[in-house]
Amino acid sequence: GPGRGHLMRATDEVSGLLAELELTLGEGPARDAAAAGGPVLASDLGDEGAARRWPVFAAAACEAGAAAVFAFPLQVGAIQAGVMGLYRERPGPLSAFQLGDALVFADTATLLLLESGHQAADGAGSGLGTQPLDLAGYRAEIDQAAGMLTEQLGVGIAAALIRLRA
Repeated sequence: GPGRGHLMRATDEVSGLLAELELTLGEGPARDAAAAGGPVLASDLGDEGAARRWPVFAAAACEAGAAAVFAFPLQVGAIQAGVMGLYRERPGPLSAFQLGDALVFADTATLLLLESGHQAADGAGSGLGTQPLDLAGYRAEIDQAAGMLTEQLGVGIAAALIRLRA
């Protein structure tokens, strides 16, 4: 769901930090793309609109080295496999050609993720859907902590994750 995130791959330090910021802060383009089911294109994180939409994330993302962020949901119909996030170091929109490529990449990634999940369920191999062991363990700790909070506080998982972030 949109309240939970498991980072599968990051291409560099900045993209990993952006994913961590969204998980920690509970706001950002990838979360919005997952919730809305459509692309979220933030071509200038330094502008007033981005600051209003993501008051903490926008400034933190700029500090991390991202001036623009583009998020594309990975979904087929009602099946949502995740979100593909892209960033650039300078502000500016994607060209029509770049946007078309990103949509094709998102569709391809969706199919690969769904296929790898099917293979993993069949025991056919690890596929693209597996996480590095250290990252999987880290996320498992977050899930365990959230589970403990749901029990201790008597709240749902979404509220537990919000409390954990706080």
